[in-house]
Amino acid sequence: MDIQNRTVLVLGGWGLVGSAVCRSLMDEHPKSIIITSLKESEAKEAVAQMKSEYPKAGKNFFLPWWGNIFTRHEMKDINREDILNNSKFRAMYIDDIVDELTEPVLHRSALFQLLNHYKPEIVIDCINSATAIAYQDLFQSARDVMKQLKNAKPSNQDALHETIERLLCTLYVPQLIRHVQIFYKSMKQAGTTIYVKIGTSGTGGMGLNIPYTHSEEKPSRVLLSKSAVAGAHTLLLFLMGRTPDAPITKEIKPTGAIAWKKIGFGQIAKRGKPIELYDCPPEKGITLHDTFTIRANEGVASPTHQLLQSVFIDTGENGIFSRGEFEAISTPGQMEYVTPEEIAQDVIYEIKGGNTGHDIINALDNATLEPTYRAGFMFNSALEKMKALEKEHNVDSVAFEILGPPRLSKLLYEAYLLKVGFLTMRTVIQSAAKELSSALTELIRENQTLRSHIISIGIPILLPDGKTLLRGKDIKIPQYRGENVLKVTNKSIDDWAMNGWVDLRVSNMERWKNRFKDAMSAVEKLSESETSSRYLRNNEYWKNFTDIDPGKIVGWIFTEEEKGKRMKA
Repeated sequence: MDIQNRTVLVLGGWGLVGSAVCRSLMDEHPKSIIITSLKESEAKEAVAQMKSEYPKAGKNFFLPWWGNIFTRHEMKDINREDILNNSKFRAMYIDDIVDELTEPVLHRSALFQLLNHYKPEIVIDCINSATAIAYQDLFQSARDVMKQLKNAKPSNQDALHETIERLLCTLYVPQLIRHVQIFYKSMKQAGTTIYVKIGTSGTGGMGLNIPYTHSEEKPSRVLLSKSAVAGAHTLLLFLMGRTPDAPITKEIKPTGAIAWKKIGFGQIAKRGKPIELYDCPPEKGITLHDTFTIRANEGVASPTHQLLQSVFIDTGENGIFSRGEFEAISTPGQMEYVTPEEIAQDVIYEIKGGNTGHDIINALDNATLEPTYRAGFMFNSALEKMKALEKEHNVDSVAFEILGPPRLSKLLYEAYLLKVGFLTMRTVIQSAAKELSSALTELIRENQTLRSHIISIGIPILLPDGKTLLRGKDIKIPQYRGENVLKVTNKSIDDWAMNGWVDLRVSNMERWKNRFKDAMSAVEKLSESETSSRYLRNNEYWKNFTDIDPGKIVGWIFTEEEKGKRMKA
């Protein structure tokens, strides 16, 4: 893709890699660069730095944006701990990551509003998402809940409630899934063409023998959580890369420490705060007894009223390292390191259509085992064997609702009812929707075996009045989500019928007529002399529409009507 005159969004542009990416972009002459960071001061500092380096770029060429892209917009500038300490904010956050992704959830997210406002053609994501999510320490949150449960008393129910909510806010997978869902939908609406993620292995490329811990067992569970989230993130991006209407999706995953931003001497800060020096002379040492207090009371150590100063190397998001620390982790046989400029070079090359060999999404595409010619050759043989057994045992194999989802079983049985009642797709098209509804209702009324098979696998049958439901002991839709009694509305009936009820209403019969018409129309547009490999679904495929094959027609619905076509063979 040509970067010239394109709007580029660099997420995490203040950081080490983000800054290098912004500089590399300048040789490609984009239209503008939006530079984001978590804090306002960081975003403005990054823009000021770029303006000083590229004074001819134009007044509004570099644009700052700041905030937490993992929250809703109104909470983007609130510290995470402040969110967790506020019951109202906790409830909002849980609602945003646990419940279904609705339009309100999407539109109120900070990420959606950012993308919708600037509509960047190119998005380069330099945020260490795995660290942002996994270093919330799910293990400590779980320990807090277990402790509260162990000491549960009527008097501390509020504390227990808060601790459980904190755990829910820390769950890795819901946060990651929601983040990718919002990213995909937001970029789709914004018209983004290409998305490049700078990912992580979580261990700097090292294995389970990594010697660095967070005071737990080796390897560190918190560190492995980061790797687990990073891997899950990659697989979700792998799926996004297989989605036809998604932007081109790539991920560069460095497997080494990333360094460096600058080398200098001065105050050493941790999380933005200078490290204060304390002293504890030998005569004031504590005596170890049966217990040990981790967080010491005031007076144990005396402040010296001085701040820690030393020689340091600034590695950006990974923090400030001493010479000893940097040498230890970068020495051959440890993490070693890669420069941000090398990463930025790969990013630019991949955006422009080059092949660096470092795009992990492409690597997964090439390494996964795809559907095979042998399996495709044997496909019809398997179907014919099943058809022969159906004939031998006088039974039709329609749906069991073991594979799921319920919508698959619902569509299969609706198509099967049309087959039993009207035999061909042409007959269905020529019949009135009301006639189809009446005939299928009579079929359900008279055929106890068929009726029993449908409702016994968890698929209810909605009769034409839209109020009467035939159901078994268990149903798949609506799903049980902690509430056994749900309010019934016209909308809820429509939603449930769409997702997992055999729907005998006239409106649904009209929908089936239109489906068959669309399938026939696509074939009628083909010339009779067309015998090339260009088209899969021709007259021969549909047997000249003299039959209704439930599996075949439902596969067509998923592919064409619901735009669920497999992108890569």
